[in-house]
Amino acid sequence: MQAMKLSAPGGIDKLHLADIEPRAPGFGEVQVRIHATSLNFHDYAVVTGLLPTDDGRIPMSDGAGVVTVVGEGVTEFVEGDRVLSYFFPNWPGGRPTLPQLIGVPGDHIDGFAAQTVTMPASAFSRMPANLDFAAASTLSCAGLTAWRALVVETDLKPGDWVLVQGSGGVSVVALQMARMMGCRVIATSSSDAKLERLGALGAEHLINYKTHANWGEQAFALTGGRGVDLVVEVGGPGNLPQSISALAVDGCISLIGVLTGWSGEMPTAALMTKNGRLSGITVGSQADQAHMIAAVEAHDLQPVIDQTFPLAGLSEAFRYQESQQHFGKICVEF
Repeated sequence: MQAMKLSAPGGIDKLHLADIEPRAPGFGEVQVRIHATSLNFHDYAVVTGLLPTDDGRIPMSDGAGVVTVVGEGVTEFVEGDRVLSYFFPNWPGGRPTLPQLIGVPGDHIDGFAAQTVTMPASAFSRMPANLDFAAASTLSCAGLTAWRALVVETDLKPGDWVLVQGSGGVSVVALQMARMMGCRVIATSSSDAKLERLGALGAEHLINYKTHANWGEQAFALTGGRGVDLVVEVGGPGNLPQSISALAVDGCISLIGVLTGWSGEMPTAALMTKNGRLSGITVGSQADQAHMIAAVEAHDLQPVIDQTFPLAGLSEAFRYQESQQHFGKICVEF
């Protein structure tokens, strides 16, 4: 079978196609034929060396496929089951602990840029019945991150305001989920064309942050001076002053990305005055994934896929991600 491997110390040009032998499953393991994976910033960070990993690592944290061989002792799956990977295979539920955040596929262990993988059965959930493999593969990182921000870390109600930033995978699915929950959405982007598409997905107000530098104040005003109940923060330190400005009293900023840098200054007094919360989020638990899948099926949520690439085109896919031209998710189908 074929897999994409990464040569240390990393770089998109260090990805190469390799022939490897699939491993038969041992006790408690399953062999899965992978049909699709999707690109996340975490994968980009691994591939480019921002997050160093072992030489020869098979990248990609997301995987959707079909169980082909079931090892001894496995009771949760049978041959032919469609399955979806867990980003954190050691985090069953509850609040996170450090040991539960170890073992991320494509980073700490080999991931899903491979035609076949053999892993513990506990590394997979069932796949949403309403989705194909590519759409399902967008959920285990980006989808679950958005779900945790909207549902687990907050107490949103229909009619509450949510602010999403940009048109990347997490932001777009967060918009879709927020509308699914009956929330009102404000979306920001530097592209008027992308703002138009965000509006078509249900964003009620659209702000071009290039032409409105104080977009936080504008967002606050658009809510009638109430402020937004949740900001899905993908930018990090460069955005936080404006996000705090947009925030309602007792609102929450779910920090899920640091695209503007790893650290920076923040108006802490303004956050304190609003009694606001800044909640750092890295994906979610297996229990969270089960709840998300149930909601995706109940509402027939269809993730937005910008473009798909073949396995051998993984480097091209990452260069496309790097260009920031995409809207929604970028997938690789085998």
